Amino acid sequence: GYLGDATQGCLGGRWAYGEHAGAGGADATAQLGRKVAVVDYVEPSPRGTRWGLGGTCVNVGCIPKKLMHQAALLGGLIRDAPHYGWEVAQPVPHDWRKMAEAVQNHVKSLNWGHRVQLQDRKVKYFNIKASFVDEHTVCGVAKGGKEILLSADHIIIATGGRPRYPTHIEGALEYGITSDDIFWLKESPGKTLVVGASYVALECAGFLTGIGLDATVMIRSIPLRGFDQQMSSMVIEHMASHGTQFLRGCAPSRVRRLPDGHLQVTWEDRTTGKEDTGTFDTVLWAIGRVPDTRSLNLEKAGVDTSPDTQKILVDSREGTSVPHIYAIGDVVEGRPELTPTAIMAGRLLVQRLFGGSSDLMDYDNVPTTVFTPLEYGCVGLSEEEAVARHGQEHVEVYHAHYKPLEFTVAGRDASQCYVKMVCLREPPQLVLGLHFLGPNAGEVTQGFALGIKCGASYAQVMRTVGIHPTCSEEVVKLRISKRSGLDPTVTGC
Repeated sequence: GYLGDATQGCLGGRWAYGEHAGAGGADATAQLGRKVAVVDYVEPSPRGTRWGLGGTCVNVGCIPKKLMHQAALLGGLIRDAPHYGWEVAQPVPHDWRKMAEAVQNHVKSLNWGHRVQLQDRKVKYFNIKASFVDEHTVCGVAKGGKEILLSADHIIIATGGRPRYPTHIEGALEYGITSDDIFWLKESPGKTLVVGASYVALECAGFLTGIGLDATVMIRSIPLRGFDQQMSSMVIEHMASHGTQFLRGCAPSRVRRLPDGHLQVTWEDRTTGKEDTGTFDTVLWAIGRVPDTRSLNLEKAGVDTSPDTQKILVDSREGTSVPHIYAIGDVVEGRPELTPTAIMAGRLLVQRLFGGSSDLMDYDNVPTTVFTPLEYGCVGLSEEEAVARHGQEHVEVYHAHYKPLEFTVAGRDASQCYVKMVCLREPPQLVLGLHFLGPNAGEVTQGFALGIKCGASYAQVMRTVGIHPTCSEEVVKLRISKRSGLDPTVTGC
């Protein structure tokens, strides 16, 4: 069985509990001829937002985020168009309602597709909120009030996580929204304060700015914690130079609704200790996520969780403290919170359980991309991690500032278009990490991720012929090291 956010994983013996990984795993299990059930229920957000089958990624994550990011990119291309001979009257207004409706309709089509896929694979789907009764049984209540008991030989938990609310802040819950709500708003959020420095915070602020809204990001400490900090700084620089406002070193203390309906936010500047206020139409909390484990009654099944994070503890085989109960995806301690890793972990788990495989999920060199206005793609170690692991004297970093050809005619600023490759210094210089800031970073990074996964060296990358003229080719032209002190700005075509 699968428990959860119904697309993160899959379950064998008889049933499953899942998010986006759940559906993927359930599908794979059913294809191996097993009897499978998926138990999935979406608790409405504090603002009452609800959605269908497919988990976070499909409904309130990657999919609507990328589509709204695309809407913002189109705005930039419209501004470029006159430079390329297109007579476009400027400025071109943006219609939030039209965009939101189109995005939401696409998401609903994906919900339907998941339902059909489960049906085609003869996977039993239960839209109920379930919790453990014992180590083989879960219980839930259907809409009509009927209690449903399900038992299984194997159970996979893939319930994912939900956005964290700062409940210690007055008015945070009453007046704020999260990523669970932003993509389902019928009306424009207007002037928005985004609180947080996560990739979710920066992506949301980026597309809001891109479609012409006033967006401010409040950052308490450092942006994009866990990512390469040089790249993170450049992401912020680009956003700031393209209209997103930043309040650095600030922490909110209160949110109040004014008589005119606007929200007054009070915050403290942690550097000066002074208090300040601002007025906004929307306050979006993007301060992290919490695992959806508290209502599962895991203790009744004997499943151990981290006392600090409440995430489920698993071994290298995705096994919990109970031999036949497994967990995958965002709900697991120490795993990257990325849909594709959860889906792959679910499929590999199913193959081990029922397909005779012994292949384990490899969580090293997992590529990802932050879809900020200028996209940041990375795979492998950050420069900081490489130095910490191998020592400064054993690390060589090759880098370049480049200008995408498309930026030239339009006169776009390419100050933050940058790529660096982190390598071992000793020949043949194994590639430890690749970091790319520029257009289509996800497409660029995905391709090089395969080479890095296969153990590519700097020497091999340098023997790779580039495709001209592309941004990707800048990676195979990286000749200047940071250690050399030479100017890494690319000249010529």
